[in-house]
Amino acid sequence: MQVYKISREEKEAWCSIPREALPDHPDSKIRLILRDTRPEVAELVGNMMADEVIANNAAGKITKWVLPSGPEDQYRTFIRRVNEERISLKNVYAFHMDEVLDWECRPYPVGDHPKSCRGRMLTRFYGRIDPELNIPEDHRFWPCVEDLDFTDRKCEELGGIDTAWIGVGYKGLVAANESPESVYLNISVEDYANSKTRITMKNPDSTVLRSERVYGGMYDRVDPFMVTIGMKILLSAKRAVAMVTTGKMKQTVIRVAMFSEPTLEYPITLFPKYVPEVIFCCDKLSADHPLSHEVIELSNENMGGAG
Repeated sequence: MQVYKISREEKEAWCSIPREALPDHPDSKIRLILRDTRPEVAELVGNMMADEVIANNAAGKITKWVLPSGPEDQYRTFIRRVNEERISLKNVYAFHMDEVLDWECRPYPVGDHPKSCRGRMLTRFYGRIDPELNIPEDHRFWPCVEDLDFTDRKCEELGGIDTAWIGVGYKGLVAANESPESVYLNISVEDYANSKTRITMKNPDSTVLRSERVYGGMYDRVDPFMVTIGMKILLSAKRAVAMVTTGKMKQTVIRVAMFSEPTLEYPITLFPKYVPEVIFCCDKLSADHPLSHEVIELSNENMGGAG
């Protein structure tokens, strides 16, 4: 079986497309929505969340979501609207993406700190919603090492996900579903699309990025393992909405998501194949790309010679 791998020429062509041409590009596999700034994108996504619950409540339907512990900016708008407009979340079912594990694959104590996804959500999401309106505790599903099949069973019982609210990593990870890097693993796109909740090990680039963003470059503080819901739950969604607003490090992955065929090199590329509607909500900086502007080719001559 031939495995698709993105060529350098393809990637350079995608990255050379001007930002202004992206939202209506005829070859795009996703819908791209641009706003000027990250706060504007967060407000847009938060309103989309509130509007979905309102519509489902009015229709007498339950709402089934996948929720990340980050990005979390969009939750401010959502929580404000829930509390102010008295939007009931009693019929919402929330699947949470992942949890940090130490080097021995044990979770950390629950708390509002970088090593506890559950603790941050309990404090910064559930803890800010009026208890009379909040998602019931038995409607909140967390991946756990004690019962790896728990979240998959619940997803099957509920018949899949309505909307997966996702972030996207610089190499296309979603939750902690990264590109499989071991030369001893022969995993097909179909295998990966059916992956269940499992323990994963961070790739080196994710370790470096996490150390820079949270620990000032101290990679020793970055734990190697996560327990994450697999792609099977994520790809059961009727809709996936990605908030991608972290600037230059996401400029290439946005374009890969738009134009690439499914490839495990960038797991986000599986979403257009399996999810009926995929929406990327991005700020203009993140959707820009240096290759879409005039580039001066560097040669030995204009570098001063190689000596």
